[in-house]
Amino acid sequence: MAYVNDRRSGMSVGTVIYLIIGVVVAANQGYLVFTSLSSMLSALLAVLLWPLLLFGISLHIALGA
Repeated sequence: MAYVNDRRSGMSVGTVIYLIIGVVVAANQGYLVFTSLSSMLSALLAVLLWPLLLFGISLHIALGA
């Protein structure tokens, strides 16, 4: 009898949908403008933590002086 590995590799459909919604929300809030490292980190946080944006929480990061 052959061993069948039924584990999936990669992301689930729910994760992909969550990330797509995150990109849309972050774009609507103006986070997807990449001008510096801090703006890229802010965009990454905005995509991952997009529900906080809906409550009005700012995720802009200020690095340096």
